[in-house]
Amino acid sequence: MTYQPNPQRYEEMHYRRCGNSGLVLSAISLGLWHNFGHVDDFANARKLIQTAFNLGITHFDLANNYGPPPGSAEETFGKILSQDFGGFLRDELIISTKAGYRMWPGPYGEWGSRKYLITSLDQSLKRMGLDYVDIFYHHRPDPETPLEESMMALHDCVKSGKALYVGISNYPAEEARKAIQMLKELGTPCLIHQPKYSLFERWVEDGLLDVLEQTGTGCIPYSPLAQGLLTDRYLKGIPNDSRVAKGVGFLTENHLTSERLDKINKLNALAQKRNTTLAQMALAWVLKDSRITTVLIGASRSEQITDAVNSLHHLHFENEELSTIEHILKS
Repeated sequence: MTYQPNPQRYEEMHYRRCGNSGLVLSAISLGLWHNFGHVDDFANARKLIQTAFNLGITHFDLANNYGPPPGSAEETFGKILSQDFGGFLRDELIISTKAGYRMWPGPYGEWGSRKYLITSLDQSLKRMGLDYVDIFYHHRPDPETPLEESMMALHDCVKSGKALYVGISNYPAEEARKAIQMLKELGTPCLIHQPKYSLFERWVEDGLLDVLEQTGTGCIPYSPLAQGLLTDRYLKGIPNDSRVAKGVGFLTENHLTSERLDKINKLNALAQKRNTTLAQMALAWVLKDSRITTVLIGASRSEQITDAVNSLHHLHFENEELSTIEHILKS
């Protein structure tokens, strides 16, 4: 059956200006880190993409190594694109991918050399069946490659027409400032930075958000729900079918101490007073900062995407609520 997107998809979604650029992004973006690999159910992956787009989510975020196996998330997404997003629908999407982590054997399969970055983008385009991506990121800083080489490679990806914009991810504040300045001097502004940020992960507040504001760079935090910890998933402990129990990804039992579980339950109580889910409150808390362009969520069920988008109806916080959150986190 041919996919027909919701004709009202843009009416409820919020769109935010990405730094000083001409681009706006949906306040909620969908990441394909998990649940889109060859090991996952294709029909469910397709439903997730359709649900997101039907709700006005226009930004879909990938990386060369997403799967498993690495590369398979891009292949799955490319298949969904060919089935459901032909013609002008591609022009309604912002598709991003990244390179920086290990992707293939040998000395040229990771980090930030010109060889790796440009080769990786070519591979990603083939896997997705695209002529270009909207945003291409350097996924992490490379301590061995000169920053100038990595930034020049990003610049040349734009000049070649294989990417419309470029971004950086996981860069600390001062290294981000240098990278952004280099790209500006090359004539390819850094559109956006993708750091890890949530109620439980606050490092970006120690300078990075200030750098992004000063340089007119957008910000798209990933893991705003701390890989599910900031949801109702773990309120009563560790479910047998959870990521923590299965040892999938970077979330382990060490992340769910009794102290943290107590904080999660207290945050959930506050969320209930706000008439929201814990996940909705956690997303709204990140989005309350005007320096944040969009938050990047993951999902295994379409209902999770709908829940996340509903957080946009509850973005306001009273000062007392913000104080209570800080007290819970610091107690």
